[in-house]
Amino acid sequence: MRVIGLMSGTSYDAVDAAAADLRVEAGTLRLTPLGLISQAYDTRLRNELAAALPPAATTLETVCRLDARIGQAFAELAARADRELCDGRADLVASHGQTVFHWTDGGRVHGSLQIGQPAWIAERTGRPVVSDFRPRDIAAGGQGAPLVAVVDVMWLRDRPGRPVALNLGGIANITVPGGDGREPLAYDTGPANALVDAAVRHLTGGRRDIDAEGAMAARGTVHRPLLERLLAEPYYARPAPKTTGKELFHEGHLLAALDGLALPAPLPADDVVATVTALAAHTVADAVRSHAGTEVIASGGGTRNPTLMRMLAAALPGIPVRTSDALGLPAAAKEAYAFAVLGFLTLHGLAGTVPACTGARHAAVLGSLTPGAGPLRLPPPVQGGAPTRLRVDTSTT
Repeated sequence: MRVIGLMSGTSYDAVDAAAADLRVEAGTLRLTPLGLISQAYDTRLRNELAAALPPAATTLETVCRLDARIGQAFAELAARADRELCDGRADLVASHGQTVFHWTDGGRVHGSLQIGQPAWIAERTGRPVVSDFRPRDIAAGGQGAPLVAVVDVMWLRDRPGRPVALNLGGIANITVPGGDGREPLAYDTGPANALVDAAVRHLTGGRRDIDAEGAMAARGTVHRPLLERLLAEPYYARPAPKTTGKELFHEGHLLAALDGLALPAPLPADDVVATVTALAAHTVADAVRSHAGTEVIASGGGTRNPTLMRMLAAALPGIPVRTSDALGLPAAAKEAYAFAVLGFLTLHGLAGTVPACTGARHAAVLGSLTPGAGPLRLPPPVQGGAPTRLRVDTSTT
């Protein structure tokens, strides 16, 4: 089955479409990557989205407009992915959508909203669409994240030692597959790109959105008092499973920490960016060490920041830090491939969560299904039940 996974993360800079050929053989889900294409949000849409995200106020009119326009952006990229990556023969589109709010209170998640109306995707491509993945896990008492955990557990369970899968998006999350009688676990460690991007936008007056190539952080010096003040955030001490987002780690969070320092003069911009980059490396490294990780397999946009990757490696001496490319899954596309897998599981009536990772009472089939142009035909049940392992087959790519 050819599935297109669509993903836009908490950095909301672009939509990624990854296509995969998926099939189950003898309890193993075999994934053949077919490629990745990306499309940046147009400037107007990105600015409107940024202006509506927490802690900003918004209106239902704005949410409605964004839901439609983001759905249209996803639809155009899905149609292009079908044409360019699947030879016009995609069977399914799995759309994560764009997260705009993750409702947490006292460590419990009560809701999570992803917009990007799937009807636009179904209408544009003619393919059925699985979307709205997170709410079912939340309804079952889970955090609704990190949903990539089911892929990581299947993918890494046979690796020696105690591997740690790391995603460096706006928020960083880890998965530890378990083994040797230990349950798997997964959770958000804290901000990765979220505070870096916020610092760059604020300090450049909006002229830049990201620290390209980690250049500002590389020039700067980590300011220890600011780092210690940021590390005092109570989220880091909470037990897993736990999730967070830009509802907490936004520009105001950084500005409050800077204001509390009462410095005689503002910190140089490069030093601020270096410090929030070090925060991401420090909190991830703390999490890896706390679970006796023996290797880190990283993916996500943060892997393109060489300063962050150097800081992370320095914080984990003796523990290899490599990207998922080394294991056959492109680091830039891993989350999109993960949602392709989740869509495949949903269409086959198979659970897409690991309760030990999200904290849910039970595993659940995720998402909602929007029919495509023709009659909706569900595939036959997977012989032998749900797959327990995932193999990435790159021999034909």
